Amino acid sequence: MRVGIVILTEDRWWSGEPKWRQAEELGFDHAWTYDHLAWRNLADGPWLSAIPTLTAAATVTSRIALGTLVTAPSYRHPVPFMRDLITLDDISDGRLIAGLGSGMASGGLRDRATIGEPERGKAELAAQFEEFVEVLDGLLTTDKFDHRGRFYTVNGARNLPGSVQRPRVPFAIAANGPRSQAVAARFGQGWITTGKGGDDQESWWRGVAQLSEQFTWALDAHDRDPGSVARYLMLDSGPTYALSSVETFTEAANRARRLGFTDVIVHWPRANEPYAGSEAVLERVADEALAEVKRL
Repeated sequence: MRVGIVILTEDRWWSGEPKWRQAEELGFDHAWTYDHLAWRNLADGPWLSAIPTLTAAATVTSRIALGTLVTAPSYRHPVPFMRDLITLDDISDGRLIAGLGSGMASGGLRDRATIGEPERGKAELAAQFEEFVEVLDGLLTTDKFDHRGRFYTVNGARNLPGSVQRPRVPFAIAANGPRSQAVAARFGQGWITTGKGGDDQESWWRGVAQLSEQFTWALDAHDRDPGSVARYLMLDSGPTYALSSVETFTEAANRARRLGFTDVIVHWPRANEPYAGSEAVLERVADEALAEVKRL
């Protein structure tokens, strides 16, 4: 079991930088941030950009993997984003994970509205996401890449020097629906889920189990070895904040492992909701539970 943590881009770098250092020092395996123009109920407050933040984080860490959670086609074109990924993978010396998602949730829809993108239905957003991932895969693996599609046109895009990681930066694809799960099964080195349901913690866990089973079917349909794709569970997507106590975190990680998840992700505690908590509890989790969970 590997454990990751999300650090929101709401702090000036002088305040945010120690969190990225500490995430590595505490023993987390990966650290992430959201790739949005603004995010949920924090949209009226400070918010900084994901790629420069991760680049800065790469320069003050040496071991921990770094990733977007997640990037959507809401306001990004795959060609310049390919360049961002190659550059960040180079600066981090091959520690980058490209977390990708459809942008159907509120964050992605807000991004689209901010830049004046027309509204699209779920089927169209799913189709765009599928093409986005396919094009990004082609761009990262093929120099002088061409593409003519419904949403994107690419004319001889160069990708030199290429990713440090070969054949390309790994994709961790967020997917709850069957169409996006098929994209994850086809292109992903990892699958991310937030679960579903959530009126109470038990119903959320039932939804997680159901989605995990469905993803196994998607892997079978694409002749992928289930053991070859990492499974990431966002523990804080349910009603209970995972870092509310050491016991809460440990129980959730154990339950995730029993459902076949290889990785769990929590959020750095904040003074206020969302993810209101204590850094003292975070440190206790690292001291008392992280090593045990990693042995699962």
